[in-house]
Amino acid sequence: MPRLPARFELPLFAFLLSGLMSLLVSGVATWNAVGLPDAFVAKWLTSWLSSWLVAFPAVMVVAPLVRRVVARFVVPRD
Repeated sequence: MPRLPARFELPLFAFLLSGLMSLLVSGVATWNAVGLPDAFVAKWLTSWLSSWLVAFPAVMVVAPLVRRVVARFVVPRD
């Protein structure tokens, strides 16, 4: 399988992390709001897609800042 150049690391990381996290969080929020009726999956997917539209750019901006903050608290590896 071909691999992407290193410059795509942050966008790919943000894309995958935001997609998975928004999928989980929107699923829990939808379940808490409406329970498990027949339309749960449709409502969940709608909620997830709108959440992902916010989560992806947020991770793109926040991830580098969080990495810098974490680096201040962690001893670098050898």
